[in-house]
Amino acid sequence: MITTNDFKNGLTIQDNGNLFRVVEFQHVKPGKGSAFVRSKLKNLRTGALLEKTWRAGEKVETAHIENREMQYLYADGQTHVFMDTETYEQLEIQEAQIEDELKFMLENMMVKVITFGAEVIGVELPKTVELVVTETEPGIKGDTASGGTKPATMETGLVVNVPFFINAGDKLVVNTDGGEYMSRA
Repeated sequence: MITTNDFKNGLTIQDNGNLFRVVEFQHVKPGKGSAFVRSKLKNLRTGALLEKTWRAGEKVETAHIENREMQYLYADGQTHVFMDTETYEQLEIQEAQIEDELKFMLENMMVKVITFGAEVIGVELPKTVELVVTETEPGIKGDTASGGTKPATMETGLVVNVPFFINAGDKLVVNTDGGEYMSRA
């Protein structure tokens, strides 16, 4: 158990049987009345954001989650198989749980699988991934490198806005937080 005075970004807590990660928080000390903590929490099971206000010093239960480095092996219908590279133990995760992350994942990629006890919460991706462009409109001579953008479909099916000079077959570095083009690989 910790108090709300110990909140920090990235902290995982339990509240009413739900798991939350603290996205942001703010200690507020009004001129009249007692201090409180305003927080923005992300539900780790549903992905929903929740804003909650706590009394200063209120006790909160921490959740001990585990991040295990695993390799994404393959998809088997609606199930995706991951393997621990040290113990060779395999773990199956349903597609609905990692739907957003699948847009960035290739076979044999290393990811962190987040677990709470025996329950799999989700997958944490690296900050950037390298993906190959499978389809985009060809660049036309005279298009500027700093001008506009065009959509490009990556090998995982992800659509990213890229500069005009990018062509099919180019390998790009893509940010996994927002799915934006970073640079050529």
